[in-house]
Amino acid sequence: MNAAPRSLVVSEMPEGGEARWDGFVAGCPEATFFHRAGWRRVIAESVGHPTYFLQVEEHGQIRGVLPLVHIRSRIFGDSLISNAFCVYGGPASQDEAARQALDRHAVALAERLGVDCLEYRSRVQQFPDRPVRELYATFRRPLDPDPEKNYLAIPRKQRAVVRQGLAANLDARLDDDIGPMWELFAQNARRHGTPVFPKALFRNLKREFDDACEVLIVSHQGRDVAGVMSFYFRDEVMPYYAGGTADVRTYSAHDFMYWDLMRRACQNGCTVFDFGRSKIGTGPYAFKKNWGFQPQPLPYAYKLVRGRGIPDINPLNPKYRAFIGLWRRLPQPLANAVGPLISRNLG
Repeated sequence: MNAAPRSLVVSEMPEGGEARWDGFVAGCPEATFFHRAGWRRVIAESVGHPTYFLQVEEHGQIRGVLPLVHIRSRIFGDSLISNAFCVYGGPASQDEAARQALDRHAVALAERLGVDCLEYRSRVQQFPDRPVRELYATFRRPLDPDPEKNYLAIPRKQRAVVRQGLAANLDARLDDDIGPMWELFAQNARRHGTPVFPKALFRNLKREFDDACEVLIVSHQGRDVAGVMSFYFRDEVMPYYAGGTADVRTYSAHDFMYWDLMRRACQNGCTVFDFGRSKIGTGPYAFKKNWGFQPQPLPYAYKLVRGRGIPDINPLNPKYRAFIGLWRRLPQPLANAVGPLISRNLG
């Protein structure tokens, strides 16, 4: 006997529906911090892009969610992304039927909007028949409740660098003011030839997610030298936006900072440290491997709508080489002023 057809209904998250959405996200194994409902308000108020936060329901119960952001740029193309400004996304659902219902709705939306492509930044392969770009890898590792065991799990050479930071008379503090964090991030972005994200993005993230968004600042003799904005989700911690002064390596401040974050996180009950994504073959990729984390390729999947190929918007693309070189030479105040006008379209 054939099973009765499912009564799956896809709609956009209504105003006031954030608590129901987040209740589902909290209990869905596929969901991440980047599936939280607050991203709709953060993106709308920080960069102004249209959002389509889709949910699929069955008999009044949410069975899956899919946060989508439409970014249209003359320079960087036209895409519908889950989730923009985030490293994870894609449909988060209780079962395959709910995932397929969300995807069908998203594809129809992408076709109606006339975008070049629909992009899912999923941590695992969900649509094996679609083109995939494995440009990035993520780095995740369990945390032991004992900070000393986590310290000993760091490879010997990297532990020596952490010890240098511990011996450099550095201080670490939690800071609700995002101003110092953004300034450190902006300096780091210019050195790498990357336009900085708007300060409003940092401010809105802290306001929206409150205790789940934490800023840690490292200083040396009263001068801020490094900082990181981290996200907390369930029992995980993820350092997300990081920055530092030009002499940050002098004090091994980044190494000290990540160890201090790891130590605090395990003491607060976190059991997973998510070091976030890095482009394969780059310096940050090697840095995280040096900490003993094993890379896990991210199979971002694409549904090509009008575009002829997968977008290649990343600093490793040779066509951006001249722009990166120019950006590195800009005075910091000019880079801070102009950067947000460009970065809002990078997603």
